[in-house]
Amino acid sequence: MKMSVFKACLSSVVLGLIGCTSSQVDPSHYSGFLKDYSRLEKAESASGAPVMRWLNDDAQLGKYTHVYVEPSQFYPKPQPTAAISAQALQSITRYFDVALKRELGKDLVLADAPGPHTIVVRPAITAVSTRPEGLKPYEVIPIALVAAAVNTAAGGRDQTVEIATEAAFLDADSNQVLAQVVRKGSGKPLENDQTQLTLEDVKPVVDGWASDMRLTYERLRSGQK
Repeated sequence: MKMSVFKACLSSVVLGLIGCTSSQVDPSHYSGFLKDYSRLEKAESASGAPVMRWLNDDAQLGKYTHVYVEPSQFYPKPQPTAAISAQALQSITRYFDVALKRELGKDLVLADAPGPHTIVVRPAITAVSTRPEGLKPYEVIPIALVAAAVNTAAGGRDQTVEIATEAAFLDADSNQVLAQVVRKGSGKPLENDQTQLTLEDVKPVVDGWASDMRLTYERLRSGQK
């Protein structure tokens, strides 16, 4: 009887700690930032990362000469935690703005406000989270599994960092939506649940998003999908 109870506990540990982190945002986790999610389709970013996106086939990207990047925001309003401070959250949105302007400014003139022949980029960070890292293959054995469970309960396990974004691209004159994208990425794992998240932990993810947006724009402007 005791062995059955032990096996049941062991199974619950396995189910709770082992799992494959999806690199795509589940539709149930859409934030509501975008006006219409029904047209989103699975696709790959310019760097090959999985994304959900929609492209307006009627958009004439060749007519745009400027880009206005609206200040990025958190949506919905975030709640700081022991690992994710309000200061860290603020630094992430500020850096997202810097990265977007740096990349998109390579192809278009950066505008200080919406105007003629201008694309408006409306970005949001829709999630920043940390959670215990899944078990590594060598740990999926009874003795190591129990030790891993104890370590997790004590807060000593590495913390997986996930961050997600939603962005809309609009015509500044007509407010017509040109494209939408939803994606997420994994930052640098934190040592434990007492480790503070910093911008450096997610900076490569944000840089990748900004670069992909520029490369995707270049492809679309040249007639590629």
